Amino acid sequence: MRALRVLLILVVILGGLFVAADRVAVGLAEDKAAEKIRGSQGLDRTPTVAIKGFPFLTQVAGRSLQEVDADLGGIEARAQGRALRIDQLSAHFFDVGLTSDYTSIESAASATGNARITYADLTKAAGGGVKISFGGQKNGRSQVKISPKIPVLSSLDVTGSISIVGGDTVRLRADGLPGMCRALPGCEAKVRAQTDHDWKLDQLPGNLKLDKVVTMSEGLSISASGKNVKLPG
Repeated sequence: MRALRVLLILVVILGGLFVAADRVAVGLAEDKAAEKIRGSQGLDRTPTVAIKGFPFLTQVAGRSLQEVDADLGGIEARAQGRALRIDQLSAHFFDVGLTSDYTSIESAASATGNARITYADLTKAAGGGVKISFGGQKNGRSQVKISPKIPVLSSLDVTGSISIVGGDTVRLRADGLPGMCRALPGCEAKVRAQTDHDWKLDQLPGNLKLDKVVTMSEGLSISASGKNVKLPG
């Protein structure tokens, strides 16, 4: 019985040491992955990376991680000489493969992503004094309210639609213009110069493709996904 107790104590101690070593190893791997993602994506801050699953060391031995989550913070997309800030960007990679030397993440069988754009950032990116705010949903379409600044008109509000084009572009278009604007020569062109924009998001990690955009009271919620994606770093 004494020998059994000693054996059990040794098992508990060794198990504790293994868990501690496993957590240290995963922490180091997360820090290294975060630095590589920052460098490859040109981020202004180091992202937060979390490697899921336990134990980590046995996953490394099999050169496959169950899940890697990354919170990249904010990035910017440029179009028409203006920047559109993505306020929050997170990505989740599943069945992540490691390189043959175990030093880098290589690819993922599948991935999902989420991003948020505030109306304040949309307004700033549109420029020209235009204001963009929440417009709700209509017939399954995400809408915004656009208030262009046209000198000849005291006030003008139009409804605009937000959509995803080509898997990498957020498109904003005015649905229609009021008759008073269409009756004024050059008014429609001036309004659409402020209301109609395309912003290409080409900095998504792993070349994720945009799927859907939904208008919410606090901003735009954008989802993305991909299969057999290449991971940065």
